[in-house]
Amino acid sequence: MRARGRDNIHSIYVLLFLNVAFYVFQTQDLEKYVGLFSLDRVAIFEGQLWRLFTYQFIQTGAIALFFDLLVLYIMGAVLEELWGTWDFLAFYFLSLAGSAAVGLLLNYPLMGAYFLTYSLLFAYAHTFPEQTFLIFFVLPVKVKWIAWFAAGLLAIGIVMRSPTSVAALGGVVVAMAYYWFRHGPARIIPRQAPSAFRPAPISEGNEGLGEKNLTRFAVMKRALAEGSAEDRRKLAEAIAREIKPGVNICPPADYKPENEDRYCVRCEGFAECSVRYLKLNEPSASGDEAKG
Repeated sequence: MRARGRDNIHSIYVLLFLNVAFYVFQTQDLEKYVGLFSLDRVAIFEGQLWRLFTYQFIQTGAIALFFDLLVLYIMGAVLEELWGTWDFLAFYFLSLAGSAAVGLLLNYPLMGAYFLTYSLLFAYAHTFPEQTFLIFFVLPVKVKWIAWFAAGLLAIGIVMRSPTSVAALGGVVVAMAYYWFRHGPARIIPRQAPSAFRPAPISEGNEGLGEKNLTRFAVMKRALAEGSAEDRRKLAEAIAREIKPGVNICPPADYKPENEDRYCVRCEGFAECSVRYLKLNEPSASGDEAKG
């Protein structure tokens, strides 16, 4: 268990930048770009090892790029915040390697990052199964059903022997095996996580505060459910450093990020309330001994 944000260096923004930058290069000369950066087995065996990394940045068009960036930003950013950068990057690159291994084994000339979309979606849906996205800002759908729909599409592609689906399955299997080993079935967070599909009514000057505090709350729930007393003490100390003096603090009964409106997660005093919440909900000493 780690304190929120302790080892998060926001690598997600580097990955987003690389996707956009490579797409700009791609539009200059697509044929040359594909010939230089796609996953080509013969070229890789001749020493062009950069293809094992760059093939993910070849897009089939602007729409594909948009959805890849959307999933990477919404889900990847939250998972990196929750796990830490190095844990997130291990998951990311294992998904990349799993698909590349299938591509090399079966001699598929892979292009694109569709496999990463599957891996991120499945890990995110397992962690936040009850989160609701407003698709096109109209249709409310829980992320677990989006994941099941995606799994169905992947299964159909595999049955139809689609090279892209088979390669995507390789990435998913490797990445999810790592996820299960590191985070497992007990790491499910049943309530909602930050949603970028539905703009939260955050007051002016507090942009992004609600998303940050919701992620913090998810980490707190894990600490209370699974962490040791030392884990919780360190987490409380890390949060306490963000307490803003002079903010009006609500009584304990009003700390309710799990309720429908979740208004208090958009409050600047959330750090102080969070420390109090950790102390008020500290498990019994016998419970900690049982965990040890």
